[in-house]
Amino acid sequence: MLVLNLSCANQHHFEGWFGSAADFQSQLDQAMLNCPICADQHIKRLPTAPHLNVSHLRAGPADPAAKDAKPTAAPLLAERAAETRLKKLQAAVAQVLANTDDVGDRFAEEARRIHYGETKPHGIRGQASAAEVADLTEEGIAVLPLAMPAVLKGSLQ
Repeated sequence: MLVLNLSCANQHHFEGWFGSAADFQSQLDQAMLNCPICADQHIKRLPTAPHLNVSHLRAGPADPAAKDAKPTAAPLLAERAAETRLKKLQAAVAQVLANTDDVGDRFAEEARRIHYGETKPHGIRGQASAAEVADLTEEGIAVLPLAMPAVLKGSLQ
């Protein structure tokens, strides 16, 4: 199994697991890879440290303490902390989805309508370019960029 560090054009970093380097290249060439955050298909491989199994070098067979050594709880604690962060992120995203209207690519237009009192204030979400966000900010309109995982953009089951 080959674990690669990958990145999309929007600088989202993630891992990809492949059977071989050829499998990765084949999937990349066929545009089968996309970012799990924004679904961008412009994926590039980042430097990846090789995983070497050197556990046999840490404590030789002549070391009696190695036989009785117990694994540390640090990896388990780190995994639980990551699960907790993921659950909090999922709860926050669910709250945003439940309490906002998706206006799609009309986000800048709708934000201005709300700001200038043309429509009743309510929570909205959608897509805006970096230039649109800069213009909204200059006009004094508060905007919070939020990377929504692509899997959550569709209907939830």
